[in-house]
Amino acid sequence: MEPLTEAQRQLYDWLAEYIYQHQHSPSIRQMMTAMNLKSPAPVQSRLEHLRNKGYIAWSEGQARTIRLLHPEPKGVPILGAIAATSLVETFSDTEVEHLDLSSLLIKPQHFALKVRGHSMIDALIDDGDVVIMQPVPDPKTLKNNAIVAARVEGKTTLKYFQRKGSKVILQPGNPNRDLYPVTEVSAAQVDVQGVLVGVWRGYGTL
Repeated sequence: MEPLTEAQRQLYDWLAEYIYQHQHSPSIRQMMTAMNLKSPAPVQSRLEHLRNKGYIAWSEGQARTIRLLHPEPKGVPILGAIAATSLVETFSDTEVEHLDLSSLLIKPQHFALKVRGHSMIDALIDDGDVVIMQPVPDPKTLKNNAIVAARVEGKTTLKYFQRKGSKVILQPGNPNRDLYPVTEVSAAQVDVQGVLVGVWRGYGTL
């Protein structure tokens, strides 16, 4: 679809949030208030552009007939799956899912990963759970025993993070060391992609 101007995007995003929360479209006056406009003309002009560009269906003069034609998915994007076993190849899922956590305190930069494996069961993270991760700009700020998504030599895993001098230890939360060994590597080999901020257990809903 044709891209939106900043003003059009501002109205569209507000409309999408309003309709999502209230399950009906707002009035022109409500849109004027939200956009800090003193006249209905700019609102109607933006609505017309949104309609012409294919973002909404709208009967001119009837604000409450507004309907989003291609609503964007709500929630945290699930970017793929992460192993909770030993280090293995990164899973790549072709279908993009979104985890709707609109009632929780989720920040825009957070992302989600679906867990595969049982290496973190002592941390109450099991196969099929979805972990909510926060990006880590500087791994040096991580505290020991934080649970992280870490990539080592192109392979990704969910583990406890421990730093020991120039080494990083990725510790599983499962006592079976035959199946879930401890990984100890140079800190330079570890790319920490995120630190755990929450766990979602959908009980088969995902």
